[in-house]
Amino acid sequence: MKTVGLLGGMSWESTILYYQILNQGVRERLGGLHSAKIIMHSVDFAEIEQLQVSGRWQQAGAMLGAAARGLQQCGADMVLICTNLMHKVAPQVEARIDVPLLHIADAVGRACLARGVTRVGLLGTRYTMEEGFYRDRLRQGFGIEVVIPEEEERELVHQVIFAELCRGQFTDSSRRAYLRIIERLRGLGAQGVVLGCTEIPLLIRPEHTDMPLFNTTELHARYALERMLADE
Repeated sequence: MKTVGLLGGMSWESTILYYQILNQGVRERLGGLHSAKIIMHSVDFAEIEQLQVSGRWQQAGAMLGAAARGLQQCGADMVLICTNLMHKVAPQVEARIDVPLLHIADAVGRACLARGVTRVGLLGTRYTMEEGFYRDRLRQGFGIEVVIPEEEERELVHQVIFAELCRGQFTDSSRRAYLRIIERLRGLGAQGVVLGCTEIPLLIRPEHTDMPLFNTTELHARYALERMLADE
């Protein structure tokens, strides 16, 4: 079994799920008392969020790159950034390590193609929805077209993530608002919706809609699981 390095804490609400999915997956595959070999660096999310808001992405990338280097030095065979948004600085992180960085959008792209989905709606932070670092990777790497909500809807999705979900708050009113946006994305031709923030699956689950949902937290963790156990 290989060792996975997790860059977590962005937020810790969803990082918990990475730890859980990886360990459950190893137990299911190997049985007995087996558990996942994990090294974690959990950041103070308030520091990262301030860098995001002030546009200091270079500094944020340097911080995560140094953390990733530390994970490698501690024995990680691969690294995961346990959040969609901070893949904006994935190139900086990759430049600091000699082991693979498993990109979350690659896990999503593989899952979309496996289900025959070539046009998806994307929900996430404003940065993830509006900038190209995520959408372009899906389009260029997998031929998947991405549609996003209208501007006011994007602002609502973004605000709920930071004001509620990252603080462990999950309200029915926000769930209803998200579901209305999902239906609008369906009207734009989306064949499924990427829950492109690792906290959103804590609010929106498959039983809430018949629209195919791509849970990025689970897909990313299971992508890592495959790589961890490839030689087992």
